[in-house]
Amino acid sequence: MDLDFSAEQDAFRAEARAWLAARVPEGPLPSLETEEGFAAHREWEARLAADRWSVVSWPEEYGGRGADIFQWLIFEEEYFAAGAPGRVSQNGINLLAPTLFDHATDEQRARVLPSMATGEVVWAQAWSEPESGSDLASLRSTAVRTPGGWLLSGQKTWSSRAAFADRAFGIFRSDPDADRPHRGLTYLMFDLRAPGVTVRPIGRLDGKPAFAELFLDEVFVPDEDVIGEAGRGWRIAMSTTGNERGLMLRSPGRFLAAAGRLARDWRTYGDPADTAVRDRVADALIGARAYQLFTWANASRFAAGETIGAESSLNKVFWSEYDIALHETALELMGSDGELADGKWAEGYVFALAGPIYAGTNEIQRDIIAERLLGLPKGRR
Repeated sequence: MDLDFSAEQDAFRAEARAWLAARVPEGPLPSLETEEGFAAHREWEARLAADRWSVVSWPEEYGGRGADIFQWLIFEEEYFAAGAPGRVSQNGINLLAPTLFDHATDEQRARVLPSMATGEVVWAQAWSEPESGSDLASLRSTAVRTPGGWLLSGQKTWSSRAAFADRAFGIFRSDPDADRPHRGLTYLMFDLRAPGVTVRPIGRLDGKPAFAELFLDEVFVPDEDVIGEAGRGWRIAMSTTGNERGLMLRSPGRFLAAAGRLARDWRTYGDPADTAVRDRVADALIGARAYQLFTWANASRFAAGETIGAESSLNKVFWSEYDIALHETALELMGSDGELADGKWAEGYVFALAGPIYAGTNEIQRDIIAERLLGLPKGRR
């Protein structure tokens, strides 16, 4: 891994930094987990897209800049360092889009990606079901063949962004007679406002609907919204989950910015005699830097044509547990001010608590690490 930046990378960083400095809103936008905040963040996506900063790594024909993975990491570092708003299009950009680039038709990419880049269409992820969370292959929602398409029925839950989003993507059981649970599944996109769809928001600990349940009653989906080959959805879904646990969901820029903010708060609120908290602040800085270097190493492997595979589970366990520790340290450091000042640490902590659960629980990720990376026997399930 080369740790020196090229002149081209330095120029890219300078351009991104200047653009963000001129346009990032002075005050925070309303929480994107509210209708008002969702609309405000959708407008922010449009501002990013107007100058092709919303999807820097995409080809120019879909609204991107054709940036490589190193430039993407640079942009992410600058984005979070600038205190820019959260990305309401995250599910679509980071999860569905890579799947479309790998498995969709040219027509699907041309139809779906531009409106995703501008925030005109915001996507929700519809993976989990009431009795099928981390064991995704046990899902029971169905896709039944009908002339011109499919009829979707069943229930999805913990669907991120679904309370206010426009469309969703997920896999459905299209062949109930398949010999194994992960066979006979089909990957589909569907409209959250289509007849037969009921969206029921789920309140987070703070009451905001960060998730929703989806009830589907023979929802018609045309053939053009099937991604890849019908019945082969599991293989496609695994590429989506790999992106989710790997580089895309939590870029190191997010944690570098948060750890830097924690260090600044330590200088304001910290007691030099409290070495325990001081050491935890230092651990947070070290952890953010370690995660940054680990990610850059993985990016170097991608650039060399390698893949991450099961090692993405290492990534997911690390950032999800690091995120909680970081926010716990901040709240302990600031006391009641951490909850009352601007609410960022408290809201961030509530969000971080879900990290070990979503994107595949950490218990499942540890099984993957033990079996596929360490070669240990399968655990009892």
